[in-house]
Amino acid sequence: MKTYMAKPGEIDKKWYILDAEGKVLGRLATEAAVILRGKHRPAFTPNVDTGDHVIVINADKIVLTGNKLQNKKYIRHSGYPGGLKVMSYATLMNKNPEIAVRKAIEGMLPHNRLGAAMAKKLKVYNGAEHPHQAQMPEAWSL
Repeated sequence: MKTYMAKPGEIDKKWYILDAEGKVLGRLATEAAVILRGKHRPAFTPNVDTGDHVIVINADKIVLTGNKLQNKKYIRHSGYPGGLKVMSYATLMNKNPEIAVRKAIEGMLPHNRLGAAMAKKLKVYNGAEHPHQAQMPEAWSL
């Protein structure tokens, strides 16, 4: 018996909605990363993008446990000397909670070209509305 290896043309991509309201950031991120990577499928192949599209709604209502709102920092660098930007997650969640959710999910994907292709299938929105009704997304229970 041979091991089945999926080919890119054989995979039919589905769309799933994850509702982030009241959910913990890390728990939601692991579920979304599993779907994007395709590990929920029996035909999972590590070197092929077998994952599905993920829509995360209500990103502004996500929860961080413990003292992470004050202690956890969002750090980025412009590439220029003195270009370090540091922001607490409390400020980030007030300004743009989509970035916090996106960074948590993308950090759990492979850090190569395949992971970048998987990250393109992630859509994050603050409210309950999204423009992907035509794809007929299914609700994913957490």
